[in-house]
Amino acid sequence: MHNGQKQKLECALYVVATPIGNLRDISLRALDVLASVDVVAAEDTRNTVHLLTHYGIAARRLLALHQHNERGGAEKIIALLAQGQSAAFVTDAGTPAVSDPGALLVEAVRVAGHRVIPIPGANAALAALSASGLAAPHFMFHGFLPNKSAARCRELQTLVVLPCTLVFYEAPHRILECVADLQNIFGEERQIVFAREITKLFESIHRCTLAEAMDWLNADANNQRGEFVLLVSGAPERQEGLDAKAERTLAILLQDLPLKQAVQLAVQITGAGKNELYQCALQLKARV
Repeated sequence: MHNGQKQKLECALYVVATPIGNLRDISLRALDVLASVDVVAAEDTRNTVHLLTHYGIAARRLLALHQHNERGGAEKIIALLAQGQSAAFVTDAGTPAVSDPGALLVEAVRVAGHRVIPIPGANAALAALSASGLAAPHFMFHGFLPNKSAARCRELQTLVVLPCTLVFYEAPHRILECVADLQNIFGEERQIVFAREITKLFESIHRCTLAEAMDWLNADANNQRGEFVLLVSGAPERQEGLDAKAERTLAILLQDLPLKQAVQLAVQITGAGKNELYQCALQLKARV
């Protein structure tokens, strides 16, 4: 329980990270801010009431601010800040503006000349990465892929040459088709980590090759349940041939152009050799 004691806060927008599952994964500073601000803007006020009640924080003035009303909600927050009040923004779980609403609000508040103060905390992508054992020094957070397979494959094709660990979010009803597309585009040798229901009761973290991924998902129906963070190991280091930038340029061009034309443009853009680009294009096309 929080002591509920209010503090005098600076007039600012506080971007507050909240738990992604386990309610104890919230910082003492976040609780202090939520107890002290003049207004709490929330993606879903019902979830926020549950969190505040759990910590004995008296009901604040709540304002619904989600992806469908973010611009209008931002105007209300800016008006409150102009009156010298303080505001917090929380999403349903995790860190706002990371595959969640918040970026438009933050930008509007900054443009209006008010301060934005981050209150860091839980984040599913970083939690999964920390427990994955994938040792690449770099990672790229991609978030959610497109819902439809064709669009998803086109997007994955642009990522296939990146040497960093790739981090995706995925919903349970799309997990099978998403992993099938990952295997089709990236091949069978790369490592994949399924971080499922992080910090929740049925949390599981499983690592295997993409060749083994579908068998694992189908071995137990529970393996397909819950919210997923997927981590895929990066492209293996190339010993010779095209550099990653030239290959990625080619992959993007191949999305919309015939092979020959894509190769010709890639030569002009990157300066790489035509024969190398042509062979690479054949390999990329074979994966689709």
